[in-house]
Amino acid sequence: MADQTMPESEVRPNPEEIWAMFRETARQFKEIEERFKETDLQFKETDRKLQENFEQTSRETDRALKEASRIVGNLGNKLGIVVEHLVLANIREKFNALGYGFTKMGPSVLIEDRDNKIITEVDAMLENGEYALAIEVKTQLRVEHVDEHLERMEKLRRYADDRGDKRKFLGAMAGAIVSDNVKVYAQKKGFYVIRQSGDTVTIENPGGFKPREW
Repeated sequence: MADQTMPESEVRPNPEEIWAMFRETARQFKEIEERFKETDLQFKETDRKLQENFEQTSRETDRALKEASRIVGNLGNKLGIVVEHLVLANIREKFNALGYGFTKMGPSVLIEDRDNKIITEVDAMLENGEYALAIEVKTQLRVEHVDEHLERMEKLRRYADDRGDKRKFLGAMAGAIVSDNVKVYAQKKGFYVIRQSGDTVTIENPGGFKPREW
């Protein structure tokens, strides 16, 4: 009779061994699951800390930017006041040398007519019985400042017409820093261009220049 004993390589594990394998596999999965949970908690904690740090940094940066903006704004305002003072110190004499004969100069002239929606402010106004010259002063003169002054001149004309003021209105742009292209642009729009240098100013319009009258 042939030997029916199974080879050792074909011996199958008994049920107890199979259940033990399942239990060990389940234990390993459970352990892996716990590790995943711990890792997830760690990621969440890290994300929370990063978010807190980001928000705190953002708040601190925002505060720093606001403070810097305030300081720069204050310096800009102070510099603007200095430039305005230097420009206006002898500006009436400069224009009178051109033959205008202005008898009055008023700084920071506020025009306010809310009924007709005419509200504007002029840095300085030179006046006599025939002319009124509105001067806009900037530390650094730019093209947009010229365009804004054009709108201001229109408002001044409307305001004067509503009050029967028949004088001719002239405009001037003044600055400590005036590039050549801005100067030419302002002159083409009919404005006098005033450049502040040191403790004096010069009117930098070419000979034969005819200012626009509003």
